[in-house]
Amino acid sequence: MNMLLALASDHGGFALKQEVKKHLDSRGIAYKDFGCYDESSCDYPDMALPACDAVVSGECERALLFCGTGIGISMAANKVNGIRACACSDAFSAKFTRAHNDANALCLGGRVVGAGLACELVDLFLDTPFEGGRHQKRIDKLTEIERRENAR
Repeated sequence: MNMLLALASDHGGFALKQEVKKHLDSRGIAYKDFGCYDESSCDYPDMALPACDAVVSGECERALLFCGTGIGISMAANKVNGIRACACSDAFSAKFTRAHNDANALCLGGRVVGAGLACELVDLFLDTPFEGGRHQKRIDKLTEIERRENAR
C-alpha cells in the first residue's frame, strides 16, 4: 500500500499509537507522527490539528488518531473542514465508515481497545475502499454543511 498516514495522539492514546506504528511498519505503510512523543499530559485538540491539517492539505492521505476513548480526538478532528473522522471500536464500523462515509480519520481509544483489535480496525480502515455511488451525495451534503458553517 503506497500512502502516507498522519498519526497523532494525546497521552491517553500514546501507548496504543506505538503499537499501531509497529503494525504499520510490518505492513510497509509510511506515516508521519505529529505527536505526542511520550506519556506526558497533553491536550488532544493540540495533537489532532496538525495531523488533520496534513490530510486536508494532501500531505497525508488519511489520519490515525488516538486518545483515551477515541471520542475526544474525533470531536477535535471533525472541527477541521474536510475531515470526516470516526471513533471506532468494532470491525463493522471501521469497515463501513470507509465504504459508506469515506472517512479519512480513524480515531481509537487507548483505554477502550487493545493492540490486536486496534490493528485489525486499522487494516479494515486502510484496506476498504469508498463505494461512492449513492453514498457520494451524502458526502457532498456534509461538504455543503461545512460551507454553510464557514459562511456564518
